[in-house]
Amino acid sequence: MSLSLPQTIALDFDGVLCNGLREYFLTTWRAYSRIWPTSTSEPAPELAEHFYHLRPVIETGWEMPVLLRAILKGFSEAQVLADWSSIRDRIVVEEDLDRKSLVQQVDGVRDHWIASDLENWLALHEFYPGVVSALQTLSQDIEVIIISTKESRFIYTLLKDAGVDLSRDRIYGKDCRRPKYETLRLLIPEVAGPIWFVEDRIAALEQVKEQSDLAEIGLFLGTWGYNTACDRKRAHQDQRIHALDLEQFCQSLTQWVV
Repeated sequence: MSLSLPQTIALDFDGVLCNGLREYFLTTWRAYSRIWPTSTSEPAPELAEHFYHLRPVIETGWEMPVLLRAILKGFSEAQVLADWSSIRDRIVVEEDLDRKSLVQQVDGVRDHWIASDLENWLALHEFYPGVVSALQTLSQDIEVIIISTKESRFIYTLLKDAGVDLSRDRIYGKDCRRPKYETLRLLIPEVAGPIWFVEDRIAALEQVKEQSDLAEIGLFLGTWGYNTACDRKRAHQDQRIHALDLEQFCQSLTQWVV
């Protein structure tokens, strides 16, 4: 489909702007150790690699300790990639887990870490090459909005540390408690249009695509983020969703749809 250049850009955070895999894993390990006490304080090195490979299946943070549980229970990477929702729900039921409690455990680890050693917590995140300057350039000419399943306060802290001046009311995090497509719907009458939305989860983009009233929003899969070869193939085969690489993202908007 033909797209008009946007006046508003909506961006996911993790996997589009910031690579927080190291922090994700260590936060997950600390939360996991509270839920399932372990005999060792340090995770096995190979555990992190399995977690990194499987990060694309995670939609929201409460799932992260459950993913680690699945790995340690012996589910293969192929099984998790093929049927994560069923595996996740099975573990939740079998181990009598509560999603709200899992959220509190994960966010509690982060809050304590930030309060006790902010410098160390920040150091575990790295913005993808070129995205900070690209974000600063974009924000000079158009409206920039963050839509994420990460808590807004964590996003604000990371952006501020990176030198990106984005007001809190332009960050729609997990605390908004609604699907990303619903946030986009609510934004349409409030912001200048057209809107382009960049996300690294193909499922989130497909959910937007299913909303008939959001047909004018440009959809882009950030191929450098937390997605798989299968996800990227789906984007390339979809006439509505544009596969976008990091080099394109850091260039003029006119280069995003060439």
